[in-house]
Order: sequence, then C-alpha cells, then structure tokens
Amino acid sequence: MDRRRLIFYLLLNIFVSACVTLSILYWYDRNYRTATLPPVAVPVASSGTNAVVPTMQQGSVKIISVVGAGTLDIETVTIQYTGNNELDLTAWHLKDTNGNDFIFPPFKLFKNGAVRVHTVAGTNTAVDLYWGNNNAAWSSGENVVLTDAQGTAQDSYPVP
Repeated sequence: MDRRRLIFYLLLNIFVSACVTLSILYWYDRNYRTATLPPVAVPVASSGTNAVVPTMQQGSVKIISVVGAGTLDIETVTIQYTGNNELDLTAWHLKDTNGNDFIFPPFKLFKNGAVRVHTVAGTNTAVDLYWGNNNAAWSSGENVVLTDAQGTAQDSYPVP
C-alpha cells in the first residue's frame, strides 16, 4: 500500500472517530443534564412591601459546562445568561459538597453573555474570571451548584 493511500485512510479514521466521539458527548450532556437538574427558585417580592425585587426569567442562567475537572491548569466552569436584561453576579457562588466555594467579584452578564471561571490564578477579563486556587476544585461525579447572592440555587451541573 502506498503512503498516500495510507495517510488518506488514517485521516479518514481520525475524522470518523472524532465525529462519533463528539456525537456521543453531545447526546450524553443533553440527556443526562436534563434528567438531573433541580427546580430553580426565583426570589419573589413580599406583598406587604413596596420594594421591587428584580426577577430573572426562570432558567435564564445556566452552568453549561465543566471542563478539565481534576486538572488545575485547564479546569473551567462556563456560565451562560439568556435573559433580556443584565444580570449582576456580584456575590454569587459556585460551590460543591466538598467545601469548594468560588464567590463572584463585582461582575455583570449581559443578554446572551457567558463567562468562564478558571480555577487557577490569572487576570479577570470581560469573559474570564480567575479563582486563584492552588488545587483543582471539581471532581468527576459531584454536582457544581450556582447560587445567587441570597443563597438560592439557580442551577446545578453534574461533573462528568
């Protein structure tokens, strides 16, 4: 068999393997995540006061992925906001049952915006926040929970 033909079949094999793997991961993420999400509670203003509590659309903020769990240098959590107005994430938390707790600094997400929270140290930007941990925070099999400043769970994500 000549080298050109061998390289062609090798590249074809890589392409097909990548497509199958990505299809399985996509299917797993969509099916497993929808089966395990807890109900999302939205704060409501009490009827006895004139205070207006800004509410967001239920399910408008989601943890869409946890990448690199257990590997400090690549570990990230991606959060997306699909609501109509801006969302102030100041003092929100990303936490798990092992005591890991990231508290958001002053930060706002705008309509269809997303932010990646990196476990390592770095310089915060408009799309990346850095925790500054010396150890990996997330591990396979646990749930990462996003809570608002009042402690109400807004979303949960099972770490694959």
